[in-house]
Amino acid sequence: MSELLNKNILLGITGGIAAYKSAELCRLLIRQGAHIKVVMTPGACEFIQPLTFQALSGHQVYVDLFDAGANNAMDHIELARWSDLLLIAPASADFLAKLSQGYADNLLLTVALASQNTIAVAPAMNQQMYQDQATQQNLQLLNQRGVLIWGPDEGEQACGEIGPGRMLEPEVLSRHTVDFFKPGQLTGKHVMITAGPTREAIDPVRFISNRSSGKMGYELARAARDSGATVTLVSGPVCLQPPSQVNLLKCQSAEEMLNQVMSVITEQDIFIASAAVADYRPHQIADQKIKKTDETLTLPLVKNPDILSTVAHLYPRPFCVGFAAETTDLELNARNKLENKKLDLIAANWVNDEKSGFDVDDNALSVIWPGGMQELPHQPKSLIAEQLIDIIAKRFLLVE
Repeated sequence: MSELLNKNILLGITGGIAAYKSAELCRLLIRQGAHIKVVMTPGACEFIQPLTFQALSGHQVYVDLFDAGANNAMDHIELARWSDLLLIAPASADFLAKLSQGYADNLLLTVALASQNTIAVAPAMNQQMYQDQATQQNLQLLNQRGVLIWGPDEGEQACGEIGPGRMLEPEVLSRHTVDFFKPGQLTGKHVMITAGPTREAIDPVRFISNRSSGKMGYELARAARDSGATVTLVSGPVCLQPPSQVNLLKCQSAEEMLNQVMSVITEQDIFIASAAVADYRPHQIADQKIKKTDETLTLPLVKNPDILSTVAHLYPRPFCVGFAAETTDLELNARNKLENKKLDLIAANWVNDEKSGFDVDDNALSVIWPGGMQELPHQPKSLIAEQLIDIIAKRFLLVE
């Protein structure tokens, strides 16, 4: 039985040449048992006629924001309530920009603003428009708000250029839709993730820290949430918006992070320690700002608590996943950490590579567990996170 049987899917179509593919997408979703209603922007109607989708879906196609024949002039509210998923394919650059900023100047945008259920977008545009900084920022903002970004694909485009920006093929979008309605691998499980750096105070204005941005941990929290888990994110100081529907616990120092972790660790099934916790902290924090007097300054340091090791040695304990950020002997150091800390799995990455690690949007991981290993090649951290959560879920379910 298809996961789409009797699901209400609202298909949004914006102005772009890829709109012709949406007819096939509509047909595929209906074939799998979904109920489809279609909302088109005025621009979409320049590429394909509403009559096409009326014939395919068997329902009226909605276009006009101000429709005198609408139910109490509240089409946007009624449609938002009706849908289990709002899938916008194609989603043009213009539409994504307006959606990210909360515009409501057409019916589809008002439906999206009124929707309390999941929204998925399938970007479709010229490769240069897709790679433009403004578009990437809009997509990042939407992703942070819980909007699913499906695609785009790479290849030859209608304009003759080659690159990223093609809408995913209808068959691929249909599979994504089916996967969305499948129960997640971690449904019913509790996952705790630590993220970001810690700050170890020297005096009221200075601290010791590191270059961690927290991006990997925040993407892991998003991926775990999308896999059905109840997620607790314990975050050091970062400049990121937390994913929606995630319980955020903030902290500054390693000791504060340990306290936040231990406060709810007994409720967790999986613990993922992706935070870059400072190994040492000043022995004593000065009450006042330290003045510059001598040519040198000696700062005694003491070791911080090892949060991952503390959790891994609990009994009973959650499934424990560590991270190893290395500049030499990646696999050897990672395997030693896996064994010494009695972990279930470890994800290791180089941090002396400008294209991965700290302060960048991409990464590559060597995922190691007792008796096995898998390489995740260089790609955006959002995709790395999804693949790593999939590996963690499979290993967890094997030992549960």
